[in-house]
Amino acid sequence: MKFITLLAPVALAALFSVSTSVLAADINVDAAMALAKKNDCFKCHAIDKTKKGPSYKKIAAKYKGKADGEEKAIKNFTTGPKVKLEDGTEEDHKIIDTKDAKELKNLAQWILSQ
Repeated sequence: MKFITLLAPVALAALFSVSTSVLAADINVDAAMALAKKNDCFKCHAIDKTKKGPSYKKIAAKYKGKADGEEKAIKNFTTGPKVKLEDGTEEDHKIIDTKDAKELKNLAQWILSQ
């Protein structure tokens, strides 16, 4: 019985890593990057360095482990809220030029996977 008790955490960890890999595999990286490029997202954001706005890695870290991270990311780039820039100024966030829910979800998942 002790053997099974010791294996349970290992089995759960293995299962989690497989499910995480499956989720990452569902992201269409090329489509997400194309949508970001088309909408000039890289003008203010980079994957791993701060520009006018935070890096995608910083954004992903902010929402890591939060169930509403994807929802908040989508809301941020579909409603154009005021955002505080790295230099302390504020401006309206650009609204992504698509209404396709799959494209929006894919972009949010890609950003949050960084």
